[in-house]
Amino acid sequence: MAARTPASTGRFLNSLYKWYYNSAGFNKMGLMRDDVLYEDQDVKEAIRRLPERMYNDRMFRIKRALDLSMKHQILPKEHWTKYEEDVRYLEPYLKEVIRERKEREEWAKK
Repeated sequence: MAARTPASTGRFLNSLYKWYYNSAGFNKMGLMRDDVLYEDQDVKEAIRRLPERMYNDRMFRIKRALDLSMKHQILPKEHWTKYEEDVRYLEPYLKEVIRERKEREEWAKK
């Protein structure tokens, strides 16, 4: 059996990520990964910092998903969030919030 090359390993991992993403199911309701994060204090602060348009888009996706869930439905396949199109829109804000919190904790130790 031939050894796997880094390129084939990368393709394998990417296909595994796609499979896991689709099996999670949130994309079938039009949600993105950052829409389903557990809302601890850091995530809540990051959400508060979102630009109005991004916040409104997030709220629309969540409300639509709640409505679909109550009706025990999913979106038509052409409206599912695709793995390649899922943007980690909250990540830069969350990183900044965590950095600030850690900095405050360091100052508090002094």
